[in-house]
Amino acid sequence: MSMKIIECFFYRREKPYRAVVLEARLEQANLLKKVVDAIKDLVQDCNFDCNDSGVALQAMDNSHVALVSMMLKAESFSPFRCDRNIALGINLTSLMKVLRCAQNEDILTLKAEDAPDVVNLVFESSESDRLSEYDIKLMDIDQEHLGIPETEYAATITMPSAEFQKICRDLIALSESVAIEATKDGVKFSCSGDIGNGAVTLRSHTNVEKPDQNVEIALSEPVALTFSLKYLVNFCKASGLSGTVKLCLSNEVPLLVEYGLASNSYLRFYLAPKIGDEE
Repeated sequence: MSMKIIECFFYRREKPYRAVVLEARLEQANLLKKVVDAIKDLVQDCNFDCNDSGVALQAMDNSHVALVSMMLKAESFSPFRCDRNIALGINLTSLMKVLRCAQNEDILTLKAEDAPDVVNLVFESSESDRLSEYDIKLMDIDQEHLGIPETEYAATITMPSAEFQKICRDLIALSESVAIEATKDGVKFSCSGDIGNGAVTLRSHTNVEKPDQNVEIALSEPVALTFSLKYLVNFCKASGLSGTVKLCLSNEVPLLVEYGLASNSYLRFYLAPKIGDEE
C-alpha cells in the first residue's frame, strides 16, 4: 500500500520577505521594564517612535493633565540600527506582560521589519543558554506630537528620588494636592486636608561621601504652585530608574519631573498646575 507524501494535503504559503529595519539591543531588560512600569498607569496605548537617534515616546494621559516624554538614545543600545523612521504602536499593559517574562539581567533585543505588524522581543539569559522570543501585535495609533518649548525655569531642585517619593507618599495621606514653594531658604512641600496639615522643607545640602544624597536648589525668583499628589505619586514609580530626580518650576507653566538615564537618555513627566480653587 503506497503512502501519500504529507505535503500533498497542504498548499505552500510563501511568507513575504520583509527586511529587518530596526534592531536595538539593551544589555539589561530591566531598564525597559522599569520605564514601562512607570508610565503604564498614565497612558495605555502609545507609539514608540524609532529613528537613527534612538527610541522616543510622547503621550498624554486621558485627562490631558499630564504628559510623559521618554528618550532612549541610540548610545543606550549596543548595537543599535534603525534604517528608517518607524512608529511602533503598542498597548503598554500587553508589553508589560511580556517584559515580566524576562529576568532583570537578561539581554533584550527589539526587532521590527519594514511595515511591521508585530515587534519582536528576544530575551537572552546572561547566565545560561536560555533564549526566549515573543511577538507583540502592533496597533495603528493616531497620536498628536506636541512641541515642548525650551523653558528657562525659575527654580530647579535636584534631590534624591527616594526622598521625593517618600514626601509624596506621606502627604497624600492628608490631601489630594501639594503646594511646592521654592525660595532662597529652600523648597517646601505642604498640604492641607480634612484630617490635618503637613509640610516638609528641604534646604540645600551637600554630602561629599554620598553625592546622590545632595539637595541642590537653583533659583532665579521665588515660585509657588499647587499640583495633584495622585499624579506625583504616579511619577515616583520611576524612582528605581535613577538615584536623583530633578524638579523644574516656573509660574503658569507645567512642572517638569525628570529622571536622568545613562547615555543622556531620560524619562520626563510634565504636570499642569492646579488653578485657584480647583479640586
